[in-house]
Amino acid sequence: MTHPDFNVEIFQNEYLPRGGRQVHAIISVTSSGALEGRPGPAANAAEIIIVDCSGSMSAPMTKIVAARQATAAAVDAIRDGVAFAVVAGTGGAKPVFPQYAGLVTADARTREEAKAAVNRLHAGGGTAIGKWLKLARDMFATRPAAALRHAILLTDGKNNERGRTFDEAIRQCEGVFSCDCRGVGTDWNVDELRKVSSALLGTVDIVAEPEGLAADFEAMMQTAMGKEVADVALRVRAPQHATIKFVKQVEPTIEDLTERRADAGPQTGDYPTGAWGAESRHYHLCVEVEPASVGQEMLAARVSLVLNSSSGPEVIAQGLVRAIWTDDEGLSTRINRQVAHYTGQAELAEVIQDGLAARRAGDEDTATAKLGRAVSLAHESGNEDTARLLARVVDVVDAATGAVRLKSKVTDADEMTLDTRSSKTVRVKK
Repeated sequence: MTHPDFNVEIFQNEYLPRGGRQVHAIISVTSSGALEGRPGPAANAAEIIIVDCSGSMSAPMTKIVAARQATAAAVDAIRDGVAFAVVAGTGGAKPVFPQYAGLVTADARTREEAKAAVNRLHAGGGTAIGKWLKLARDMFATRPAAALRHAILLTDGKNNERGRTFDEAIRQCEGVFSCDCRGVGTDWNVDELRKVSSALLGTVDIVAEPEGLAADFEAMMQTAMGKEVADVALRVRAPQHATIKFVKQVEPTIEDLTERRADAGPQTGDYPTGAWGAESRHYHLCVEVEPASVGQEMLAARVSLVLNSSSGPEVIAQGLVRAIWTDDEGLSTRINRQVAHYTGQAELAEVIQDGLAARRAGDEDTATAKLGRAVSLAHESGNEDTARLLARVVDVVDAATGAVRLKSKVTDADEMTLDTRSSKTVRVKK
């Protein structure tokens, strides 16, 4: 089968001190794109746009109006031949176009019909995101040939379902489709949408003002149209008596994949990475091995990219993680720049979320310490976007040392923007 060309590169310090156990490596994965920038077969793709039509979308009316315009922009970006649908979400879920629980093939006529149906959307009712996702799952199932299944979900409010019901709906959608989530305004819950986007290998972001929705929806759909292969796994094989401590995506966003492991043989696990186009991503692997004698070398992990298709799994790229024990302190204490950088980026996301949680709880000392550490990490790594977002929440006294003061007044939009974008990372400076 035709697929993008993948390349795996390993960054690590392979030298461990006497008795050392933990091996860290950054795995850089690059897909060059198989079709020279042209998108893959349209018949292989399916798209569903899920629009919140609850009552709050009419307060103010600009939200539902902007949602119609944004959905129309996304529909215009769908390629001919792609199966698609639009769903209205309230306390239930209802097909908008087509008017049945299925998908239609995109062409000039169906896109115009879809936009006409979307233009009639109105607001009223509650918010049951789990039901929206389950309807999307059922609709994707009507096109089993579509391997690339992607949804866009928009909401402006908090989910009304019980936590267990919501979690079960997400679980039923895992591995069926990916989902990019957007919250418009500031009355929605960041953790709820992050839970959806993380489980369904998508993105989450805030669109604070409704006017920004159309451009964001169009960009998301164009990105989705650039995907070429649907199901790529990072396969990690460790030696006997070794343990995979964690596998995390660390660029372009932080996503912990450790608990998503699927056994693929003795000492071997597959970690899902989702759909790929022409792009690159970085992953942080930590393996705990049994110490060997000084001077001895070990293969600490064999990392493969596996493309799952109807004809079975295919290894499309591979890299090796090594361990060498030494008494040379200069070698064993040398810090690999890539590992150090992405370890810092993961800490940056964690301390921002912890700091904001402490701020909401009224614990100013913890909030100041955590957000100060975040400022220092952002400064050190050159993460200028995050540094700018932090400056809306704290007054920076000294970025290098992390000396900050909490601002007395912070808008909900600024706090939620920092929260949603806290997991976005930057690459190592050249």
